[in-house]
Amino acid sequence: MGSSKEIVTNMFASGGITVNGNNSWDLQVHNPKLYDRVLAGGSLGFGEAYMEGWWDCEALDEFFFRVQYHRVDKMIPRDLNTLKYFLKAKFSNQQTKSKAKEVAHKHYDIGNDLFELMLDKRMIYSCAYWEIAQTLDEAQEAKLDLICRKLKLEPGMSLLDIGCGWGGLLQYAAEKYGVKGIGVTLSEEQAIIAKEINKGLPVEIRVQDYRDVHEKFDRIVSVGMLEHVGYRNYRIFMERVNENLADDGICLLHTIGGNYSTKVTDPWIAKYIFPNGMLPSAAQLSTAWQGLFILEDWHNFGVYYDRTCMEWRKNFEQSWPQLSVKYGDTFYRMWRYYLSASAASFRSRKNHLWHIVLTKPKHLGLYKSIR
Repeated sequence: MGSSKEIVTNMFASGGITVNGNNSWDLQVHNPKLYDRVLAGGSLGFGEAYMEGWWDCEALDEFFFRVQYHRVDKMIPRDLNTLKYFLKAKFSNQQTKSKAKEVAHKHYDIGNDLFELMLDKRMIYSCAYWEIAQTLDEAQEAKLDLICRKLKLEPGMSLLDIGCGWGGLLQYAAEKYGVKGIGVTLSEEQAIIAKEINKGLPVEIRVQDYRDVHEKFDRIVSVGMLEHVGYRNYRIFMERVNENLADDGICLLHTIGGNYSTKVTDPWIAKYIFPNGMLPSAAQLSTAWQGLFILEDWHNFGVYYDRTCMEWRKNFEQSWPQLSVKYGDTFYRMWRYYLSASAASFRSRKNHLWHIVLTKPKHLGLYKSIR
């Protein structure tokens, strides 16, 4: 069987990573207890060990790319606490209305100052569209316009944004396309800025669960929200969208998706970044909308999320002198770990970014998609 050091060293070697090696993506171990911690604590223990300075890596994103591309992460054992977490996630609904507020508080209410410095000028916290854009600001505006054009927005239309974030999409749609909008979010911090930037526009921002919206809209959009819905609620989500969408309406879902159907997320991500989060698969989503919607278009541009995450990481690192007093070194390591691992998940094509366009069965005529 070998020692814990031998097991962990061989595990990483299968992904082209040398423990204490000379490559920028190699793992540098500062605490020899790391090997036991990885075997005992799995991915949670490994992530916490990084936060505590037990190991480092110069090119953290490249390290995670090799871990994910070569599926080294699947070799990391699951300890008893991890198995308990998996069982809890499998047999209980982790995305009830009360639990949904947990992620809003844990992640999105961290502080607007962090996101203002990390994101683009419109504070869009989702994958940018880098088809021809050169800067993050340009790429996010290109994404917003792509969404509006896919929705076929026209002046006077009503638009519901489920999980509206800081309100940037609604602001753009109201200013550029003349729509009137309603945005719902569970984050009090996001709502403050969303209301502020949409002053004077026909936009209403609500702190409200999507399950409590009972109104008709010409168009419905949801950007970066499905990742928080949970597999037990995918059908409920689709039913709510179906109820709220006009018969001749169009819905666009912008979501991260995974290659495999799952009922859990990584324990480290769940504990420190997105409590109760979960990435849907194509099979789970198509089953959820069966009989409710017609699939008009499915666009995958997940490789653009790699660059988006790396731009966020660059902005975060450059802004750290302003943020360090409030957030501290442990947070810095945690946030770099999160952004680096996220970038790698798209680079390795473990995860994807989907634009899914849906219409109701009574919607007539040809839907012409665009890119």
